[in-house]
Amino acid sequence: MKMLHALLTLFCSALFLSAGAAYQDEWPKTITGTDGSVIKIYEPQPESFQGNVLKARSAISIIENGKTDPTFGTFWEVATVETDRDNRRIIIRSLKVPNMKFPGDIDESRIAFLKTTLETQIPDMGIDFSLDEVLSSLDMNQEEKKLSRNLNNTPPRIYYATTPSILVVIDGQPKLQRNNDWNLDVVVNTPFTIVKYNDGNYYLYGAKHWYMAPSAEGPYSYTQQVPPSFGQIESAVNSANTDPGYTDSAAAASSEISNIIVSNRPAELIQTNGEPNFSPIQGTSLMYVSNSGNDIFMDQNTKRYFVLLSGRWYSSTRLDGDWQYTASSALPADFAKIPEGSPKDNVLASVAGTDAAREAVMDAQIPQTAKVDRHTANANITYDGEPRFENIQGTNLQYAVNTQGSVIRFNGRYYCVDNGVWFEAPTPQGPWVVCTDRPEEVEAIPPSYPVYNMKYVYIYDVTPDWAYMGYTPGYLNTYIYGPTVVYGTGFYYSPWFGHYYYPRPYTWGFNMHYNPWLGWSLGFGYSYGWFNIGFGASIWGGWHGGWWGPAVYHPPYRWGGYGRDRYGYSGGYYGSRVSINNRVNIVNNRYTTNIYNYRPGVAVNNRGVGNNFNRQGMGNRPGNFNPNNGGAPGNRFNPNNAAPANRFNPGNPAGTRPNNLTTDRQGNVFQRNAAAPGGWQQRAPRQWQPVNNNQQLQNLNRQQQMQSRGQMRTQNFQQSRPSSGGGAARPAPSGGGRPNRRG
Repeated sequence: MKMLHALLTLFCSALFLSAGAAYQDEWPKTITGTDGSVIKIYEPQPESFQGNVLKARSAISIIENGKTDPTFGTFWEVATVETDRDNRRIIIRSLKVPNMKFPGDIDESRIAFLKTTLETQIPDMGIDFSLDEVLSSLDMNQEEKKLSRNLNNTPPRIYYATTPSILVVIDGQPKLQRNNDWNLDVVVNTPFTIVKYNDGNYYLYGAKHWYMAPSAEGPYSYTQQVPPSFGQIESAVNSANTDPGYTDSAAAASSEISNIIVSNRPAELIQTNGEPNFSPIQGTSLMYVSNSGNDIFMDQNTKRYFVLLSGRWYSSTRLDGDWQYTASSALPADFAKIPEGSPKDNVLASVAGTDAAREAVMDAQIPQTAKVDRHTANANITYDGEPRFENIQGTNLQYAVNTQGSVIRFNGRYYCVDNGVWFEAPTPQGPWVVCTDRPEEVEAIPPSYPVYNMKYVYIYDVTPDWAYMGYTPGYLNTYIYGPTVVYGTGFYYSPWFGHYYYPRPYTWGFNMHYNPWLGWSLGFGYSYGWFNIGFGASIWGGWHGGWWGPAVYHPPYRWGGYGRDRYGYSGGYYGSRVSINNRVNIVNNRYTTNIYNYRPGVAVNNRGVGNNFNRQGMGNRPGNFNPNNGGAPGNRFNPNNAAPANRFNPGNPAGTRPNNLTTDRQGNVFQRNAAAPGGWQQRAPRQWQPVNNNQQLQNLNRQQQMQSRGQMRTQNFQQSRPSSGGGAARPAPSGGGRPNRRG
């Protein structure tokens, strides 16, 4: 991915408010200077994106007032940005122009004037650009400075089944607690609904079916004979899914599971619908199992099987045993040859050396940003009894073990990350105030501790009223590991179990799958009502969150069936990734990854300060997705918008935009010209000249290819978004904490 489509997307807001206005999102963009000069800005190429600072360069042309011939040059920009990962957009907050270059002599005072013009006008003009096109244009050799190291790749126990099966995870030995509403004991340390009846049997409820066993760990068998009182359990569980379309009734009716596998330690389940069916992948020696929701391959050269679990590869000589970790860089070479658009191209993000893997690594470095009101934002940290702290080996930090929150102690002060915001306090109970300088020791927290993800929440800038913060996907359990990304650290974290049960982030057990835009999702098989995680006081009466990181976070479901997940276009996902733990049902929030959106005192892209954030109103801002927009011209996130120059319209082929100027690192200006030798020309002081340097031509062609790839990636993201009217877009539960009151 190699081209920033929109560093300076200078949208005129009137174009978005007028139903009859033509859609305009093409380069170059035009600015008129105070002296009457006409300045055209061409599509920029970013050079780096670290934290909330984007550096890029762009071709520029100036027609002086009273003249007709343009002067061409290059300017470099350093932009402070905010990131909206939900809509895959980046918004400029401020801009500096440190340097400009022109092929001929130009007065220094004139350069100063142009710099000032760009710096003052650009931030006021709705600057907004595609995150995916930024990723496509970033340098191939840019390195992440905060790679995750020392992750645990030891395989979990891997079960293999050829009949409809499901893996039920229990966090250690089953723990029972009385549910007074049901007058039953329930297993609290699992995201599944397991109850113990008066007859001594255990009953598991999932996908509108009941299963019975002599113990909490099985063996379970399907049953239609359950006590009448279980109806209130069914009602409580089903009512938690507020969208009436949450469960496909036909699918649920036929989703009886014949094999319930229970594990109280890290495990994964791979399965096929009967004996495995192998299909070839064109141009490779690989075959994939076509009748499985898992990513299972066989290399015909070595006769070894390979399976992808939580972004990690494991290989074996047989499907039912002895799986061994295989680094993504040590896979057979044919994995990198899997064609994009083929049924299993979704695994390319986990294959070292592919464009998809590079894009995933770059994406894992991009933060979701927001600004935090230092006067009103507050943390909600509670403990099960008096606060208890334990040392973090190799650091001078201690972390609190008997809280659902992430709290550390350093030099007599207390710090916490509460749903993506740093706070500090003089005591573990508070009072908590917005933190302005996180401890440097946080960087040394090893991945073997459950507070490891705190290091992926950053403080970028501070003013008297605001703190600018952000978190990268590492906060949500996505980690860069070598040349690819993986889910989870691989470590098992012991939960807290006192009066309350507090789960810790899990790596295994949920068949996690990676998607270029949604990140990680729960595997196929869990989408028909198996989880009852953190549905609030109506069921468990207390805590939420913990199984996947922050309390409000929940990955979406993957439900597309066999072979439907494609890197280029993926429609097999649904569910809100964020749900709030204060009994607020987020019905309209059908596609969000941003945990900042609903917390008081936090503004996302200057929206939503306080509790009154209305996602449906976002469409009033130029450049934001409005699910209730009826498709008026100018809605650039409507793939059915046939307005001219809509780059998200599938009818507009990538690379056809009338923006044919680009620059290199030295500031030379080039234009695409099919009639020229090699297809490119370079600007001399007064004319265009052919490009004769083969290496230069290769670089320019590669840059163009990556630009087209970025445009297609952006288009595919828009096509993959769930619709706002139901169907594939459905709310999902959140959380995972349950009270365990003893005594």
